[in-house]
Amino acid sequence: MTPEEIEAAVQAGMPQTIEDLEGLAAIPSVAFPGHPEAPVHEAAAFTERLLRAAGLPYVRQIPIEGSFPAVFAEAPAPPGAPTVLLYAHYDVQPAGDPALWKTPPFEPTRVDGVLYGRGTADDKSGVITHVAALRTFQGRFPVGVKVIIEGQEEYAGERLQHFIEADPELVRADAMVIADVGNPYIGDPALTTSLRGMAAFTVEVRTLAEAVHSGAFGGAAPDALAALMRMLTAMHDEAGDVCVPGLTRGTFSGRGCTEEELRATAGVLDGVSLVGTGSVADRIWASYAITVTGLDVPDVHGAINAVQAVARARVTIRIPPSGDAKTALQDVTDFLRKIAPWGVQVSFSDFVTGAGFRAGAGGRARGAVNHAMAHAFGQAPREVGQGGSIPLVASLSRLFPEAEILLYGAEDDHASIHAPNERVVLDELRRVITAEAIFLSEYAQG
Repeated sequence: MTPEEIEAAVQAGMPQTIEDLEGLAAIPSVAFPGHPEAPVHEAAAFTERLLRAAGLPYVRQIPIEGSFPAVFAEAPAPPGAPTVLLYAHYDVQPAGDPALWKTPPFEPTRVDGVLYGRGTADDKSGVITHVAALRTFQGRFPVGVKVIIEGQEEYAGERLQHFIEADPELVRADAMVIADVGNPYIGDPALTTSLRGMAAFTVEVRTLAEAVHSGAFGGAAPDALAALMRMLTAMHDEAGDVCVPGLTRGTFSGRGCTEEELRATAGVLDGVSLVGTGSVADRIWASYAITVTGLDVPDVHGAINAVQAVARARVTIRIPPSGDAKTALQDVTDFLRKIAPWGVQVSFSDFVTGAGFRAGAGGRARGAVNHAMAHAFGQAPREVGQGGSIPLVASLSRLFPEAEILLYGAEDDHASIHAPNERVVLDELRRVITAEAIFLSEYAQG
């Protein structure tokens, strides 16, 4: 097929593509503890059906210990053709407060060429990108194809990572496409060449046998919440830079956005300054970042006049590609334990780690995807970094150093992933599908 024929086929298939994405995004496949497991398994089955319908002859669910199943599919390579691994994940972040959504989070809603709903971008658009690109070839694939769609990337992606490390031949390929990132702006094609790793943990502070009256004991009884707040704020200096010993600053050699662009993208309120120093690219792609992502304390609505006996926080660390997640985790927990005031009892639990990634110079696959994206978008892609982490990528890079790993996708910096009102622009999805299908064709031809 010529690039023009591929583009026309993708366009003709868009009604089915959108219907598939709406069906998958309507499933609340939140693979976090405390959420129903049945919808996650439903999303796995839906994904399995989509891959079968795309013409792949071998499709199955693979149990992952301690996690939800991965969906695996493959088609053998034609004689002399390379093999490409396609990755995405079908699980999603929790929706959060429904009141903050303009449309119901698990009722995908189209508005002016945009599809709103949890997971429409991250990362069910990645699943659908692979399905629609493969469907273009009607079962006659120009390359060997392997597909692995993960079921718990958002919470415990290291479990698939461990599974792959125990059976690497399952996913061996010449090129590997990770469709779980995106472009800075709509119509601005990009290849992600740098990923931060991550580490996360829960910290708990205890001070009393139980909460006590703030009038009778406040001012003398140690408040667990006050102690925890002091510990958490000590991890940053006055400028907002991380000041935990061992977590050094990094630099990113490519071009990032300006502070003004970041303010607009992140929705920073007027009069509120950004945090940290150095270029934006250095801060969000090449340096450590520490974020408190949750607190277990009485909410304001149910607050009572009491000194708190226990307080907990969930802390996430973003790790530059040059850093080590386990070392950073140790540095931060040691720091918090050292600075804890008043002799409070401190404990840590629920650890998660994932390594970062930096791409090499690239070869045949990189040339093919550059040409494919230039055709689909009308301009060549630029290199960007991503502050997020994908645990599997670092393992693939280590296990298969000769393979080219390509990261792209239909998300963009305004897609509100992990936030209310997540969305994907359907024209952007079409362009990414077109680019992937052209890439598969041109990579086969060398």
